[in-house]
Order: sequence, then structure tokens, then C-alpha cells
Amino acid sequence: MRFALDAMGGDFAPHAVVQGALDAIEKASNALTLILVGDETAIRHELAGRESEALEIVHTDEVVTMEDKGSKVLKTKPNSSLVRGIRLVKEGNTEGFISAGHTGAIMSTSLLTLGRIPGVRRPALAAYFPTERRGKVLCDVGANPNAKPEHLVQFALMASHYYDHVEGFAGPKIGLINIGGEPSKGSELYVEAYKLLSEMPNFVGNIEGRHLLTSEADVLICDGFVGNTLLKFAESWITFFTDEIKNMINEKLSYKIGAGLMRPIFNQLKAKYDYEEHGGTPLLGVNGISIVCHGSSGPKSIMNSILVAQKCIDNNLIADTQKSLAIHFGH
Repeated sequence: MRFALDAMGGDFAPHAVVQGALDAIEKASNALTLILVGDETAIRHELAGRESEALEIVHTDEVVTMEDKGSKVLKTKPNSSLVRGIRLVKEGNTEGFISAGHTGAIMSTSLLTLGRIPGVRRPALAAYFPTERRGKVLCDVGANPNAKPEHLVQFALMASHYYDHVEGFAGPKIGLINIGGEPSKGSELYVEAYKLLSEMPNFVGNIEGRHLLTSEADVLICDGFVGNTLLKFAESWITFFTDEIKNMINEKLSYKIGAGLMRPIFNQLKAKYDYEEHGGTPLLGVNGISIVCHGSSGPKSIMNSILVAQKCIDNNLIADTQKSLAIHFGH
């Protein structure tokens, strides 16, 4: 299996990408060939004698930065690691692409280069987060701030396949994020989406914000504006909360002693809720595997993102999504 990696994408590139690639080659159950796309000099410096027959390098001399406009990158930086990596998928040279770079640029370039899965009206971005049971998938988290009711239904179908094929849990239940449990709650978008989703046998209804983590729904659906706001709030709240705990522990000696006794529990919780343990998520609806990673991804997250891409291929994510859309929408 061959995958292209954006060696210049992310806060810790190229170090995190190169190390993550090496770790993935060692851990993967099947043989991998990983193509590191980016500045060859910088990549070889990171390899520093750790060259592997499973690694290839494609040199590029342009880098996409956060200042670049995502929708223009395909034209303005055609020889960037991000654009070249996605083109390798389009050309059939690799089976997927992984990047921790500019999310908007990944989405735009993937859509324009790879196209949509037949029947998909709007690609979407999902985010997985762990919970007490088996975790949940939130979709959309930013690709579509302006959506229509039928788009939300497609998000539900695509995210359900992701939850099944990548996370490994069959028959996920779907919930619609809303301000109340009644079918009439929310804006016109959500009232109409509720009616359409009600035709799906695994739809469990509206889910209020206070029940997002505890509801029976495995897949939580909303428009990209709501989803992106929720996701960023959750990330900021976790950081704020952990910083507050650290500050309080440092205030008193007795707290420090207690913290030492609680360290195994803290470490267990950190490992459970650390996004690095899961890696990136596929851009849903695009006709090719394009994995979007967190911008601050370290080696562990890059490694796990490669393994996510491998699962997408092994479990026929794209083909099965297309079949489901054809059955539901008649495409």
C-alpha cells in the first residue's frame, strides 16, 4: 500500500512527519511504501542515516502556509508539497494522502483534484472524539458553514460509514444536534433536516448540547458553523481545564503529594482523550483518500493517521459510501 505524506505540513514538520512515517512502517500490519513530499534537503536531514527502502522522496520547492488562501493554492502553489501529494493520488501513484497542513487548502485541493464521490453534493469534515463508551463522530466540523437539509442527510450517511469502516463499530445511531429534543425545535434548516433524517431507521432524534457526550447517538450531525464552533470550544476548554489543575497543584505541597498519588489516573485519562492516539480523519465525500490531521500533530498522530488511511482502503470506505448514497438518493 502506497501513501503520500505532506512532509512540510503542520506545526512540527518535517520532523513529526518523517518520524511518524518511520514509526508507521514499523507498526503497520501490512507492507507500506510512504512517499515524503517536500523539500528533499530538509527531509534527508531529518532522516539522518535512517533511510528505509519503504520511504521515497518527491522534491517540491513550494510550501503552503496559513497565510495562503486555501481555495487558490492549486493555482498559486502547484509545486507545493500539499498539491503534489494530492496529485499523486489522482494520478494513481498512491492510494491516499495525509497532511497536517492548511485544512482549507487540503479540502479545496482535494475536491478540485480528486472530485466528489458520485452522488455527493457537499464533502464534509468529521471529527472523532472519545467518550466513556466507544466514542462519537461529529460532522460537519467546518467544511460547510452554509448547508441545506439534504446535505445534513448526506453527512449522516457518510459519517456513519466512517464510524463503521474506520472506528470499527457497526450500525451507528444518528443524532441531530439541536437546541431542544422536539422535532419542531431549531431553525428551518434543522426542522427540515429532522424530517428527512426521520426516514432513516437508525436516527434517534435531536440531541441537545448538554447530552452530546452521553446520548445514545454515535454520529452527531450539524452544519459546519455549529460543528466548528463546538470542536474549537472543546479543544480550548480541555487546555484551559488542564492548565487550571496544574496551577492549583503548584499552589500547595499537599496538592503536589496528592497529585503524585493520582498520577496513574491522570496519565490514563490523558492517553484516552489525547487526539494523538487517534490521528486524522478522512475528508468525507471526496473521491479519494485524503486524511486531514490536526495542525499540531506530532509523530504519534502522523503514524496513526497513516493507519487510518490504511483502514479506509482495507474496508472499502469510498465504494461502500457510494453504494449507500445510490440506495438512499437514487444516484
